[in-house]
Amino acid sequence: MQIGWCTLNCRFNQEEGVGDTPDSYAYDGNRVRKWNVTTTNYGKSWAAGDIVSCLIDLEEGTIAFCLNGISLGTAFDNITRGAGMAYFPAISLSFKESVAFNFGSRPLRYPVEGYRPLQDPPVADLVKARRLLGFLKNVIHIGIDVTEGKLVEKDASMWQLQGEPTVLITLAHIFNYFSPLMCKVYLVEDVLMTFLLSILERGGAVEAHPLIQQLLDLMWLLMEEYEVHECLKQLLMSLLRAYRFSPIIPDLGLQIHYLRLTIAVLKHEKSRKYLLSNVLFDVLRSVVFFYIKSPLRVEEAGLQELIPTTWWPNRFTKEGKESKEVKEESAEERLRRRAYERGCQRLKKRIEVVEGLQVQILKLLLNNKDRGGGEASRYIFLNKFRKFLQENASNRGNLTVLCPPEYMVCFLHRLIAALRFFWDGHKAKAPAALSSEEAYVPPQLFYNGKVDYFDLQRLGGLLSHLKKTLKDDLAAKANVLIDPAELQAVTMDDLDEDEESATSAAQSQRPSATLAIGGALARPGWLSSPTLGRANRFLSTAAVSLMNPRRPLGTLEKVKVRTLSVEQRTEEDIEGSNGNEGLLLGRPPEEPDQPITENSLLEVLDGIVMMYNLSVHQQLGKMVGVSDDVNEYAMALKDTEEKISRCPKRRRDIHEELLKSQKVFSEKLNHLSRRLAWINVTIYSKEKMQDIYWLLRVCIRTIEHGDRTGSLFAFMPEFYLSVAMNSYSALKNYFSPVNSMEELPGYEETLMRLAAILAKHFADSRIVGTDIRDSLMQALASYVCYPHSLRAVERIPEEQRISMMKNLLAPYEQRPWAQTNWILVRLWRGCGFGYRYTRLPHLLKTKPEDASLPSLQKPCPSTLLQRHMADLLHSDCDLAPSFLNSVLNQLNWAFSEFIGMIQEIQQAAERLERNFVDSRQLKVCATCFDLSVSLLRVLEMTVTLAPEIFLDWNRPSSELLLRRLAQLLNQVLNRVTAERNLFDRVVNLRLPGLESVDHYPILVAVTGILVRLLVDSDAQGAERATAVLLADPCFQLRSIQYLLGHAEPAAMAAAAAATEKRHFSLSTYTEYISAEELSKVDKMLSHLSEESKQAAATTLPTSEEDLCPICYAHPISAIFRPCSHKSCKACINQHLMNNKDCFFCKATITGVDDFTKPAGS
Repeated sequence: MQIGWCTLNCRFNQEEGVGDTPDSYAYDGNRVRKWNVTTTNYGKSWAAGDIVSCLIDLEEGTIAFCLNGISLGTAFDNITRGAGMAYFPAISLSFKESVAFNFGSRPLRYPVEGYRPLQDPPVADLVKARRLLGFLKNVIHIGIDVTEGKLVEKDASMWQLQGEPTVLITLAHIFNYFSPLMCKVYLVEDVLMTFLLSILERGGAVEAHPLIQQLLDLMWLLMEEYEVHECLKQLLMSLLRAYRFSPIIPDLGLQIHYLRLTIAVLKHEKSRKYLLSNVLFDVLRSVVFFYIKSPLRVEEAGLQELIPTTWWPNRFTKEGKESKEVKEESAEERLRRRAYERGCQRLKKRIEVVEGLQVQILKLLLNNKDRGGGEASRYIFLNKFRKFLQENASNRGNLTVLCPPEYMVCFLHRLIAALRFFWDGHKAKAPAALSSEEAYVPPQLFYNGKVDYFDLQRLGGLLSHLKKTLKDDLAAKANVLIDPAELQAVTMDDLDEDEESATSAAQSQRPSATLAIGGALARPGWLSSPTLGRANRFLSTAAVSLMNPRRPLGTLEKVKVRTLSVEQRTEEDIEGSNGNEGLLLGRPPEEPDQPITENSLLEVLDGIVMMYNLSVHQQLGKMVGVSDDVNEYAMALKDTEEKISRCPKRRRDIHEELLKSQKVFSEKLNHLSRRLAWINVTIYSKEKMQDIYWLLRVCIRTIEHGDRTGSLFAFMPEFYLSVAMNSYSALKNYFSPVNSMEELPGYEETLMRLAAILAKHFADSRIVGTDIRDSLMQALASYVCYPHSLRAVERIPEEQRISMMKNLLAPYEQRPWAQTNWILVRLWRGCGFGYRYTRLPHLLKTKPEDASLPSLQKPCPSTLLQRHMADLLHSDCDLAPSFLNSVLNQLNWAFSEFIGMIQEIQQAAERLERNFVDSRQLKVCATCFDLSVSLLRVLEMTVTLAPEIFLDWNRPSSELLLRRLAQLLNQVLNRVTAERNLFDRVVNLRLPGLESVDHYPILVAVTGILVRLLVDSDAQGAERATAVLLADPCFQLRSIQYLLGHAEPAAMAAAAAATEKRHFSLSTYTEYISAEELSKVDKMLSHLSEESKQAAATTLPTSEEDLCPICYAHPISAIFRPCSHKSCKACINQHLMNNKDCFFCKATITGVDDFTKPAGS
């Protein structure tokens, strides 16, 4: 953003803005520079909410700028002047930037002596308004002593309008002239707001100043209605601007001052209802009142006085992880930390005052007892709040409409505080109701049409589709009948907005009731309004006929159904009365017949959950960056101090540079630690963490209640599951540096209940959205990476655990199998051959991108879930072959893709001309390699837990699965172990993006499978596995020898002549592979060496005519019916798993018989 002055001669475009042309001058506080064709350093850095004053002196020919009233000095002098030269305010903005101008239509916040605004103030009106205000003050200060017939002075703060005729007539005369002036923004801000603020300057609670309420009563009594409306609107707009653009000072006095007056105004019932109905959400972005901005310049915010001593954690290693060695704090560090914590507490107390005032505002807006003169405030707020949510949900790409996420975070916390206040207040009056600690949203809100969810996705898909497919369930379970007219197919012609608007105008009168006896209801006019969007067609409560829940469903009765939109709802529509359950209409039998709380609070709670999903979670993750910056600078400072201690005394030049670096890092850390204190208090405090935790528990209870309704669970909006997953993620990843999640009440139980939700619903057929299913799978994958959350999975009921494992073992085709495979791998990691590492051996010296990633957590295998997997594979004869067949198919695909890609990479690297390998190709290549390794680990897990699947040939498909496994293992070994092969060359290139590609991970996975089959099996199993492995034509003993570094003599000689490069050998990884594991590899190599010699001696030469025409590796042993074509059993069995057509003639194979070549033929 560049702001300043320009002449009419300046021509701006996409590349050139203010300051880029000769007669334009600009200041940019983002880059801290001034611009006039060329650029130089100038001024200070600005932040959102700052006020920049742009000053031009055409007599002296100078341009200067002020930031929040503080002069930045003269920016330009000797500017071009003369005849025909006129300067105009100008600004150049980048995408997403916005600014508000004041040319003098309102009082300047920081007037500068000697300069005038472009627009002169209304001096005559100001004089008049101030004189009239003086008259008003005189009336307030003076009373009439009726007994003595004289005027007496009285305390103005306690003045009341008591109906004295003389006083009323006097006030009426004053307001006759004062009222028109109070419609002008300048006078409202300069005269009225200043007067009202002066009333509150005496301190004390807002309730101690009833004069403001009396004055508002006067305004409504003596001013025309349109005048009161305009005056209140301008007053609230002025208050909001004043609050938003006030600088942060140590005691936050300015913010408190403006919030107190806002509360005083909103305490007046008539004014509050008008402002709620017409101003707060319609004209203003009232959410600003609940925001506490974070100061960019800690010096000006007074944080140096509040927190004189800074401190930061110093327990991080160079990799960014917390050091394992817990070093004791020195006495100096302890004193610094305690002083810093005391400063943070002082800051917290001051911010809590502001937060308390903000909650008071919301308590006023949520008041449901002020029914005098119309609807209570809460029900007006509910409708405005719902429209606010709709704007932010439906305009995700329109930044001008969206509420900034930093505002949304503060609004969420204040709304939770106000909601829980009213919720627990209702509990005190109605003991049978639930407390806020047990809060949840009942499932009927999601399908009875009383609450508008706009076009947000439901778990089961589109609402129109759900109403068609689940209409019978709605009738049976919830006594809800869907109007047949709503079930007709919707075409685009039906949604012609012009036609619908005409219909809407014709039906503008709200019908009080409609009678339905299973017939079609008239189409409601409000559905046709274009402002509500096309998707709202199916959200009408007119689409729902509700039968009496106390009668059997077969009874036909006339039921009154009201057609209403969000704007038309009344208190009765929400809270219900006389048998009408309001928002809770259509309670399913699974839902307990127990009062929860006031229905209106349920809708507020639902809105809070939606708010978190819209932008709060994203903002919580964004603000963690400050903490990360502190850690990085702390590590840099620690590294610099270590270098200073090692620096030789003779190198003064290096020592001085290091001292400069140390000073820079220290200053930056002082600044960041104070800023972090502010963020920790306003965003990551213990109280804020408890709010998010409460929200997590609300979502968990809501999902559990919804799940019990069976098929009606599909009506739940997707965002409930998203918020459950994201809020847990926020508690674990964003709040943990400041507060520990383990200290939260009921933490272990909450963790287990969330685990049960993830385990049950990641494969729930009622959930159809691809994105939400993927999110559930990813959340479960992350869950099993951490010991505490994995133990929570192990604590869920056994039936659910077994069901989860069964879903994980479903065939990989037709579903996102990579995440499933990752989950199984994590359950195994720590048990497999050489599989106890956190990071691969060759990556230990490199810094991880993020040490908190799930993939970088220590191994934490689950023997309990492994046992469930073993039982399922052993007991279900159909599950095991289908699962393993899909794993082998995916392994074949992933490894083949990997080999194809590294061939392309190698060819590109060998070209003489300079070329670059696409980074995306490298990433995909590395992903295919990682997938191959993880699939091999799942095979190792399966072979270990249920070896009989491969070795018990009485089971169908066992021999085939073993042959397929052997074939793939031999292919992998041959590709990876060949001397100076393609794999070797690409690994040695060490390309960025292929860091994970190395010999170790893939070879130890293959070795683990072979050892389990050939060494750890019983004699019969080992014999079968050996025979199948040796019978595969791709088997090479050299590949097995490679594992222990036993290369062929010729290859060793060639390698020694070429380079001194060390050969791969499992024996060199002593920290990763135990001596027992190495001895098993030795035993396996000896066994295969001996068996391969015997096999070579006993194998008879086979005629080419007798070999299988498909694989040319095995003799013909099977004949097909009815076509009589032949192949080996391995080929035809593998083929029949996916296809029933003959290899050769495409006839459908009805059977396969053994084939033995006749003797003598």
